[in-house]
Amino acid sequence: MLKAQKLTLAVVINAVLITSAYASEQSDAKGFVEGAQGSVLLRNGFIQRDKKKGLKDTNSWVQSAVLNLESGFTQGPIGFAAGVVGDFSFKLGDNYHSGNSMVALKNNGARDANGRVDPYDQWTRGGGFVKARASNTTLTYGTQVLDLPVLASMTTRNTPEYFEGTLITSHEIKDLELVAGKFTKNQLPEHIATDQNGLDRAYVWGAKYKFNDQLNASYYGADIKDKIERHYVSAAYKQPLANDSSLSYEWAGYSTKFKPGADTYFSGGPNTRTEDLNNYIWAFSTTYSQGAHSVMGAYQQNTGGIGYDYGANQDGGQSIYLPNSYLSDFNSKGEKSVQLQYNLDLGAYNVPGLKWTTAFVYGWDIDVIGTNIDNANEREFFNQLSYTVQSGFAKDLKIRARYSILRESDVGANGYGDTNETRIFIDFPIKFL
Repeated sequence: MLKAQKLTLAVVINAVLITSAYASEQSDAKGFVEGAQGSVLLRNGFIQRDKKKGLKDTNSWVQSAVLNLESGFTQGPIGFAAGVVGDFSFKLGDNYHSGNSMVALKNNGARDANGRVDPYDQWTRGGGFVKARASNTTLTYGTQVLDLPVLASMTTRNTPEYFEGTLITSHEIKDLELVAGKFTKNQLPEHIATDQNGLDRAYVWGAKYKFNDQLNASYYGADIKDKIERHYVSAAYKQPLANDSSLSYEWAGYSTKFKPGADTYFSGGPNTRTEDLNNYIWAFSTTYSQGAHSVMGAYQQNTGGIGYDYGANQDGGQSIYLPNSYLSDFNSKGEKSVQLQYNLDLGAYNVPGLKWTTAFVYGWDIDVIGTNIDNANEREFFNQLSYTVQSGFAKDLKIRARYSILRESDVGANGYGDTNETRIFIDFPIKFL
């Protein structure tokens, strides 16, 4: 792991020192004030999980304002910039039955007559960051929202998950992106404290390369202290066809080594269940697109002594960049799964901004932890409608409504139980700089 880190950092440093093969990002700097930009996202989010088989329902309804304010880079060989990210939220309704990473819960032990944890009525979070840029390489230090396959911020709730640390991003070589970083804190959407999730130290590194307009590939790694060492590889190819159609292929996979004694997302550390602390999960998908329509088929397989466990990754569960991921991620121990998905852009039918996605995923051969069951199955039927306002005062306002039906053959097969889930999000982005 350390050799991989040193190699990545060396490549970044050397790339900065050599002559850039194309235009420098820093040479286009507009100035600290002139290049400033800012926005606030007004988001109203509702999640309802209708649980079956005697499990308690969980419902959450929240209104949030998410701020993103960033200066431009100063001019010169090395540019500097600064910014803040943060959010303010308040609950709608009592939310005593929340549990969907939406509502901040008090840790003072207070509960109502039914034993439900006391939620905050309103809460505020956020932090600042600074940046330095030379040529096409940028160093960011402070509070950040990450989008890396091995360490990703949860962005599927009202507010994002924040990480604190340092990230270097380099584009010195055309069509190649290199990253390397270290993070020491993370804050889930429902957390008040910046280090409430218990992250000690996470190193990340990786590369993404675009060979041409049809082919790209990537590799990312992460080493999280006392938790895991994880690697991710992907490759995607798009084949243009006649009549405004195309055929795409994508392969992606993770290899994870759990460190002895590491706690996992599921109850009990992996060393209490198996001597094999490895996991390997991969998926292959192919998509046919023509005009407003696309159809995707995918196969996903999970092997090793333990299931894929993003909880031990110390993030909010978004670092699984694989196709069979909706309410369930179909990533239990030994699980295999197939998916059929259909997408329709109704802009082609005189309703611009309206899109529909439907999918069915079936998983089998699940080894249910703590039992002798090794052939459980689960299935999910997913539907989502989204609409973006195209013009007028509410331009860019977006409404997303999704509904999932998740069922399992045996209790514990997927971690959710039999659930009908409804999500409704209304986003209104406002730019003021």
